[in-house]
Amino acid sequence: MDTYLETERLALRRFTADDADLLIELDSDPAVMRYLSGGNPTAPEIVRERYLPNILAGYEKWDGDLGLFAAHEKDSGAFIGWFILRPEPEGPLDEVELGYRLRQAAWGNGYATEGSRALLGKAFSELGVRMVWAETMSVNRGSRNIMEKLKMTLADTIPTPSDMEMVEGSEHGGVRYEITKEQWERQ
Repeated sequence: MDTYLETERLALRRFTADDADLLIELDSDPAVMRYLSGGNPTAPEIVRERYLPNILAGYEKWDGDLGLFAAHEKDSGAFIGWFILRPEPEGPLDEVELGYRLRQAAWGNGYATEGSRALLGKAFSELGVRMVWAETMSVNRGSRNIMEKLKMTLADTIPTPSDMEMVEGSEHGGVRYEITKEQWERQ
């Protein structure tokens, strides 16, 4: 496994062309997709033909430093989900999005906080990032708690994208959290 980043309990690696089934399985869990699609799974052909090729193209575009990374438990080797650290498609490279999507079995173990904290450290100390942001639905308290544990600050409220209006709680919109390199260094 070509490791991108290690934490105490996790190993993050770049996805490969052979990883479609991991992504399909993750996105087929209604609980995982609750605040993304209202619980609807991502169609396997969309994962294979659009998502995975875009993930792999991102490594090329950002020299493998930024993108979407598969997360595995170090002890068992089990795939637990993914983390993202990447800019907007045409955005500045020093402003990146932090995100995660984990299997239900991995919830409540502190993995999202642990992986995100390590990615913030890499972004600010190795990758020349100035600001990291994360967005979630206002009602997604679990994800908001993680952002707050990371000392990210609530920066803005955002309208619900039109393709997410069927999602429970969408009438409350979303939230954007941010942390700058200076704020991170003061912790």
